[in-house]
Amino acid sequence: MPRYGMIIDLKKCIGCMACTIACKVENGTRPGIFWTMVKDQEFGTFPNVKRVFVPVQCFHCADPPCVKVCPTEASFQRADGIVAIDYDKCIGCRYCVEACPYGARYFNEHPEGYFGTDLTLNEQVVYEEHRIGVTEKCTFCLHRIQQGKLPACVQTCIGQARIFGDLEDPGSEISLIVKSKPVSQLKKELKTNPSIYYLSP
Repeated sequence: MPRYGMIIDLKKCIGCMACTIACKVENGTRPGIFWTMVKDQEFGTFPNVKRVFVPVQCFHCADPPCVKVCPTEASFQRADGIVAIDYDKCIGCRYCVEACPYGARYFNEHPEGYFGTDLTLNEQVVYEEHRIGVTEKCTFCLHRIQQGKLPACVQTCIGQARIFGDLEDPGSEISLIVKSKPVSQLKKELKTNPSIYYLSP
């Protein structure tokens, strides 16, 4: 059984936000909800300052705190490591939103579209998948993976900063990089063991 993960090379990310837009278009999320974002970070003290773009999203942790706190088991972990949400079981308690240390979960509470209460024809279609009163987040584009495709953010990245694959396959590109290069995990001290790794700039 695979365990899906991703590597993001911070040397290659130019902060173009193509991943954010690709995710938005692919998944049709409601206004104000972004399953992946790019944070503009500055490190150091003037004049020795470095600017780094850091893409963030659901990290599909191996030990996900969001799953532990869900009272209805709406949040669950698939055998392939992807953390998912069963919208039919979600009661909108938002415990998982609070438990996520990465701020990667969103609660759908506003029925309006980008142009007010009158939804465009496109919004009427895509918002059917994003019902009001439930929590949602990045799915690693599970629907694309099942078709043998890459997640939209990976396919769209113009800098090829994202690498997606099976962490359990010792011959996969992602496994070889994790084993051979100095990768890091965000908030590693929390011991959630995120499935997204970063290559330092």
